[in-house]
Amino acid sequence: MSSELGFALLTTFTVLLSYLSFSNGLLQPRRISHGLSKSSKYLTRDELWFTQTLDHYSLSDHRKFRQRYYEYLDHLRVPDGPIFLMICGEGPCNGITNNYISVLAKKFDAGIVSLEHRYYGKSSPFKSLATKNLKYLSSKQALSDLATFRQYYQDSLNVKFNRSSNVENPWFFFGVSYSGALSAWFRLKFPHLTCGSLASSAVVRAVYEFPEFDQQIAESAGPECETALQETNKLLELGLKVNNRAVKALFNATELDVDADFLYLIADAGVMAIQYGNPDKLCVPLVEAQKNGGDLVEAYAKYVREFCMGVFGLSSKTYSRKHLLDTAVTLESADRLWWFQVCTEVAYFQVAPANDSIRSHQINTEYHLDLCKSLFGKGVYPEVDATNLYYGSDKIAATKIIFTNGSQDPWRHASKQTSSPDLPSYIMTCHNCGHGSDLRGCPQSAMVIEGDAQNCSSPDAVNKVRQHMIKHIDLWLSECRG
Repeated sequence: MSSELGFALLTTFTVLLSYLSFSNGLLQPRRISHGLSKSSKYLTRDELWFTQTLDHYSLSDHRKFRQRYYEYLDHLRVPDGPIFLMICGEGPCNGITNNYISVLAKKFDAGIVSLEHRYYGKSSPFKSLATKNLKYLSSKQALSDLATFRQYYQDSLNVKFNRSSNVENPWFFFGVSYSGALSAWFRLKFPHLTCGSLASSAVVRAVYEFPEFDQQIAESAGPECETALQETNKLLELGLKVNNRAVKALFNATELDVDADFLYLIADAGVMAIQYGNPDKLCVPLVEAQKNGGDLVEAYAKYVREFCMGVFGLSSKTYSRKHLLDTAVTLESADRLWWFQVCTEVAYFQVAPANDSIRSHQINTEYHLDLCKSLFGKGVYPEVDATNLYYGSDKIAATKIIFTNGSQDPWRHASKQTSSPDLPSYIMTCHNCGHGSDLRGCPQSAMVIEGDAQNCSSPDAVNKVRQHMIKHIDLWLSECRG
């Protein structure tokens, strides 16, 4: 969001894939994801299937697997209209969400297709997610999946429209969060296969230790809320020592035997409101409780139960090691799968800042490395330097990529925030501009179809960036046709 590489990248990437996209289903901040989507909020949920290559880098391994995708062609100008490819990220891809991309499709007479990421959802190559079977789960393989699918789908359109095999529609790629990074990386690695990319809240910079994440959360929350969060965290750490089970019961999290796992849940819950543009949901009741001498722990627990769990679907199960060790392939496997990508490629280890932390200092680098080892065995380590060397980090040397970020989104510190001539970067600045706000809809109005900007507290901030997006998409599609 996380969800819309939450890497949610680390773990907070683990969240939201389409505002439960969580692309997907609510994943949570650990995963990065993008937003909450109900069945009525989809343009289509009709599943289609494509035979994909398992290992794009082997000359001798010819194994295949079935990969799920969706298409929505109601707005397509036949036969030469653009094709918008919405990349699904770190969770099940349950359809094409009716968010701002549908507005863009109408404007540009475009069709929309969306490909599920390998291993996630129903696109698993194996019946077991044991570590040995996860060797083909990587951003590099995912990019080659997209290239292979793009060619397959273009060929199928030519057959459908009875056109020559050398004719192509103009393509444009879209993604949010980890899939936003994939969108940018695809343009970098396969520039001949797309006219341009939108990289919304794109986490293109792999980060080993990421204290800037919580520093942004504190800044976005404001000084009063930051102080309340710090005090709440201290009270919870003390409460765990006094009556461990009772404290966890307040958060419906008694299954979390490891205290640090519980404290990670506590930190992610605070992230959720701010990352997705709802800071007041967290800060108003917490600051009020502190000013009036109320119970900060109970106020925070109520927020977690009613908003994070009740609205977003956050579950303590996501933080359970028993759950994360489960190698069975289910729709809940995304948690384990994203951790594997975190532990091998991108890290995004959300560690407590040295001073004035709103996160427990038990959530440190050693915690993350121990969890990686516990889940996947010895020898699994995030090759962050190699990832940044391969893609260029936030100094990515590509062209025709639009980077967009919300001013209050903590993930923007792993994105490209500085514009350059062929890589425009825009930041939506407002009180509730969070993760993927430009595509998933307005802050604090996640369920509004097409993201009506008038429901934002600062609609002009979002609309201004959307107008920039339209300008670049129009120009680059025109250049592609020319």
